[in-house]
Amino acid sequence: MNIRCWKFEDILSVSDLEKECFGGEAWSYATLVSAFESGASYGLVAEEGGEVVGYGCITCAADTSDLENVVVAENYRRSGVGGAIVRGLLDEAAARGAQKTFLEVRVSNSPALCMYLKCGFCGVYARTRYYSDGEDCLVMKKDLQQAGKG
Repeated sequence: MNIRCWKFEDILSVSDLEKECFGGEAWSYATLVSAFESGASYGLVAEEGGEVVGYGCITCAADTSDLENVVVAENYRRSGVGGAIVRGLLDEAAARGAQKTFLEVRVSNSPALCMYLKCGFCGVYARTRYYSDGEDCLVMKKDLQQAGKG
């Protein structure tokens, strides 16, 4: 498994992975290109045999970062790929001067919740009816002084 900074030529594979995992709520190709071109965003991909099997994106502004997306292909879930991507993104956020990172996750997504807890995030509050289907999200936070310990 190779985890590396994303390149523009990865965007189509990342977009396909988004659609596979999130369906109608996936980021569009144009949104991914915009994130890629933004100086505030940073992305990583996980690849196996030349195929993108996971990716993550973080946006940094001043002393705060937002973990935007972490997506792992179904066959690679619960194998440590997502956690490795998150740790890499947190390291980059800290290197860019962020002191804390926030994320939003569906309250029903227990595998992701467990992964984020293992990476050192804690729940802060819930946003009711956050997603288009009416499901709530949990906002989680990690202080980056702890990066590398999760």
